[in-house]
Amino acid sequence: MSEAQAAGVARLTHARVARIAFPIVLSNATVPILGAVDTGVVGQLGEAAPIGAVGLGAVILTSVYWLFGFLRMGTVGLASQALGARDEAEVAAILSRVLLIAGAAGLALIALQAPIFLAALRLAPASEEVEGLARSYLAVRIWSAPAAIAVYGITGWLIAQERTGAVLALQLWMNGINILLDLVFVLGFGWGVPGVAVATLIAEISGAAMGLWLCRAAFAGRSWRDPVRVFERVKLVRMAAVNSDILIRSVLLQAIFLSFLFRGSGLGDATLAANQVLLQFLYITAYALDGFAFAAETLVGQATGARSRERLRRGAALCAIWTVGTAGVLTLCFALGGTLLIDTMATDEGVREAARAYLPWVLLAPLAGAAAWILDGIFIGATRTADMRNMMALSALVYAAALIALVPFFGNHGLWAALMVSFVARGITLAVRYPALERSTG
Repeated sequence: MSEAQAAGVARLTHARVARIAFPIVLSNATVPILGAVDTGVVGQLGEAAPIGAVGLGAVILTSVYWLFGFLRMGTVGLASQALGARDEAEVAAILSRVLLIAGAAGLALIALQAPIFLAALRLAPASEEVEGLARSYLAVRIWSAPAAIAVYGITGWLIAQERTGAVLALQLWMNGINILLDLVFVLGFGWGVPGVAVATLIAEISGAAMGLWLCRAAFAGRSWRDPVRVFERVKLVRMAAVNSDILIRSVLLQAIFLSFLFRGSGLGDATLAANQVLLQFLYITAYALDGFAFAAETLVGQATGARSRERLRRGAALCAIWTVGTAGVLTLCFALGGTLLIDTMATDEGVREAARAYLPWVLLAPLAGAAAWILDGIFIGATRTADMRNMMALSALVYAAALIALVPFFGNHGLWAALMVSFVARGITLAVRYPALERSTG
């Protein structure tokens, strides 16, 4: 190992991992707060339809925007590698490409809003009143699509540079503006459901503007507006390959969770409700472990760009230690407070009883999924996205086989067991590919 490489490894410390991860954990914690405020504000109108309309509209747009989540993950890997290679010009050019993709995608969604919303409302039919209000909500919010998608890419670009404090500030700004305007437009001006949509529209546009300000250093030079560099064919092809792999992987992951929800819906109302309650434990797990996966994306990406196998190995190991430790703490917390949390979220005794019966699966989830979470981050940072895509496809097949084999005999216990199998399969399959990832570096 050279002296420069040794210095790079020495700078990889637990404190550095924590500085990257903790702002992300705090940022994730703000996400459910906004949803609760949106629901609470329209709930003050005294009718059920506005609550259902805001919920339906938000789910539709969140699902559509989720398809562009690859922009965040792909940008972290590519930008962190450029940073590790000390290619500042490429770092700036990546930001320009991301913004161009976001703008084009957002404008396409605006142009295609009619068929998109028609299809979505056909898939999720509601009463005429709820559908009408949902349409009014969607008609307003869709105009911030370019800004909302741009925030994905800007977030990834900032994470690549370990600027997760800026990501937290951006999230707090957007949610804060949204909550304030919710109160003004709905309770103050009496705009109802359209008021919630206008509040989110302004918050997303202002969030994109703030994000650009946070990235202002990239605009100081010429690289971000150099068409030869920005539209370099090799770079564009690589970005397209990385992002398409991540998109396929994400669709397969979403299919696993959707099949879990749909299969659970046939096991009775109490079981379905219990599963919904217990899924909140998984969301908490994801919010906590995502921070360390993001740290792995950044540190592994920089090590890959620097062609330093030693830095990659140390960064991956440090993030893995934090992930496993946090997973253990979550399991302990769920064991001690799981029953209380169930009773807080559900008042129906049948739902409470069912949720308690399946609680042991949730206690297992953080440790069963720890390897999958951290290895996702490592592979994204190394942009080994074809491996991610292929191993997710294999894990989905394993999950489907477990679903077929276990649910008919064990019911909801079999359903939860199949989900845990999918977590373990993701971890094992990616672990098998990890040596090849290391060999490709340095």
